Amino acid sequence: MQVDKITLADLSIFHSEEEQSVFHHLNRTQTNGGREYLRYLLAHPLHTISDILDTQQTIQQLGKVSEEWPITVTNGNIMVIERFYETQLNTFARHPNRVNSLLYKIFNAPDYSLIRYTVEHAIDFIQGMQKIIDLLQEQILSRQLSIWVTRMKMLLNKAALQELMQEDKKALGPERILYYGGFIRDHFKNQSAELVEIYSRLDAYMSLARACQEYQYSFPEITESKEPFIKATGLHHMLLQTPVSYDIELTKDRNFLFLTGANMAGKSTFIKAVGVAVYLAHLGLAVPAQQMQLSMFDGLLSNIQVVDNIIKGESFFFNEVQRIKNTIEKISDGKNWLILIDELFKGTNQQDAVKCSITVIEGLRKMQNALFVLSTHLYEIGDDLRKYGNIQFHYFETAVEDDQLVFSYQLKQGISNDRLGYLILKKEGVVALLEKL
Repeated sequence: MQVDKITLADLSIFHSEEEQSVFHHLNRTQTNGGREYLRYLLAHPLHTISDILDTQQTIQQLGKVSEEWPITVTNGNIMVIERFYETQLNTFARHPNRVNSLLYKIFNAPDYSLIRYTVEHAIDFIQGMQKIIDLLQEQILSRQLSIWVTRMKMLLNKAALQELMQEDKKALGPERILYYGGFIRDHFKNQSAELVEIYSRLDAYMSLARACQEYQYSFPEITESKEPFIKATGLHHMLLQTPVSYDIELTKDRNFLFLTGANMAGKSTFIKAVGVAVYLAHLGLAVPAQQMQLSMFDGLLSNIQVVDNIIKGESFFFNEVQRIKNTIEKISDGKNWLILIDELFKGTNQQDAVKCSITVIEGLRKMQNALFVLSTHLYEIGDDLRKYGNIQFHYFETAVEDDQLVFSYQLKQGISNDRLGYLILKKEGVVALLEKL
């Protein structure tokens, strides 16, 4: 699925303040490598149903063994092993015995301490990798897990590693310490790097498995279809602590959702919830919904947080127009697209915004290869659009009780007629401040 940097930013897949990102929400990684691979995974949606289903299977199978996952493979022992290869050590005998090992321990105490420390961490690492193999090979594995398990078996299938795996690290004497230290230094560098790489990937996928279990997300049913569709029940925005859920259905014949409601009523949150769920589905992940079915999409584009560009001398409205133009050009390829637009044409006057919005909506709604979710503060254009059968109208209701705004965040059918801007201005004390001037 095609997705650009603007859309990733609009959906907060990544965010300059990390705690506000989807990445942070799903990150349960234990290693630096796992963290970086998780970042890679979240930036690269998949392009085939088979890859998506295989990823779903990978996450589900890792979820089954999450409680038994070895704790001996840590970021610490990985860093110790990697650092060992970067450290210059005084040479020691290739075939250590009791005498030369004891002499090395006495006269090269710092180096000996590092070798021992590394061997102890290597034992933890290798034993942990073997436990992962034992846990996973009891299942019928996904394609990706099968590849990793097979490769891990090959990399650990060395006599010295099998011996090392059985050792009690606290009972090792100098002779065995130097024996294993020499093996790790001279014969294990490439293998350890590959094992660390495999573990980094397992760590990233295990992170996703644990997050999906913790939040009780469900895996969507995704199918190949020439006609795009989305159907979800209990959908919510994953970054909210107490979210309100929605039901949504978009099909070829009802492919345009026209969304209205007051500021802060929930329009942007809803649009982002839809976008994030569809994006996660194309990563092979579970989604924040009770149930979701959707078609495979070729692309996802958003127009949510458009900004001006002072350096280029481009106004907010100009960039809005350019984004719409680029969107139309991209989705004219006949492939399946999901388009998210929040508050169309905020950067021009009311009269221009009405005319431009009607023109754009009447054009976009003719594109049956795409689904659209569009919010607007221009309620009045809704009546002109009711004649189009493929446009569905929804709004978020806002009530006023004792001069206070009450937001239900419930998605309702119809067009909002709320006009609450002045009330918000008054509620926040701006009117009172102005009257005192």
